[in-house]
Amino acid sequence: MSKTDIEIRNLVKVYKIGKIEVQALRGVNLDINAGEIVSIIGPSGSGKTTLLNVIGALDEATAGSVKVGEVDVTALSIPQLVDYRRKTVGHIFQTLNLIPTLTAEENIELPMIALGVSRSKRKQRVHELLDTVSLSERAQHRPDELSGGEQQRIALAAALANDAPIILADEPTGELDTVNAKIVVDYLVKVNKDLEKTIIMVTHDPIIARVADRILRIEDGVIKMALTPSEVIVEEKAVSYTDQLKARINEINGELLQLDKDFKADKITGDEYAEKRLKLKQTLGSLREELSRMGIVT
Repeated sequence: MSKTDIEIRNLVKVYKIGKIEVQALRGVNLDINAGEIVSIIGPSGSGKTTLLNVIGALDEATAGSVKVGEVDVTALSIPQLVDYRRKTVGHIFQTLNLIPTLTAEENIELPMIALGVSRSKRKQRVHELLDTVSLSERAQHRPDELSGGEQQRIALAAALANDAPIILADEPTGELDTVNAKIVVDYLVKVNKDLEKTIIMVTHDPIIARVADRILRIEDGVIKMALTPSEVIVEEKAVSYTDQLKARINEINGELLQLDKDFKADKITGDEYAEKRLKLKQTLGSLREELSRMGIVT
């Protein structure tokens, strides 16, 4: 077993919601080789994100084990888990987990400050990573001055800051239009090939999933099958690109309706409502533009 091979055995995760127990993972067994790109697909609530969070030590297993190399992550103490999260795994989230008051450069530097890296080494590393994601000219821009795709590339650079061998990406393109989604995924592939990082990516999009070496389908907390990229086309019933765009448009329209209901019911603030609505409208516009370029009127 190499230093960063991942070995998962009989992994169980149970959440308690009041008196109700929800079994998110039901005895998952999985091996991931160092340097692989693995996509995890499956319906909402199937356990995709839970699996990622247990591997990344953001969530605790109920039973079973996760080993990275010779380290049993499920047996680590709290200080050891903090060290593991800082050095071994880098996280990328759908929600673009950047500090809004910091510049792109400062967001990338932050994980290194937590690890006690010297200022000179931090600056050199930030410069290298900005170059890796082709955003050196955006170093002094804050997140709200960057596009969604640029923000996600900065988040990728931040995940690489401490040279973690494993990158965990949870729906990294979920909030992006199709053009920016492809750009971000291309950079993930570049990081995998050029920097030899292991990438584990959760995605709902079969087109995005096909960049991986292997695709794992999870249903009801169990890995149902492992697919090759070409098999995903058949498994997903060869849904056309046009159909996927239309389906995403329908999803966003539904999210907008729910957002209106939540605002009227005082479940979210006016600022949250305005911010989320703007993002959804921008994504909707990009998707409609893409269909328009294909000669399809919506």
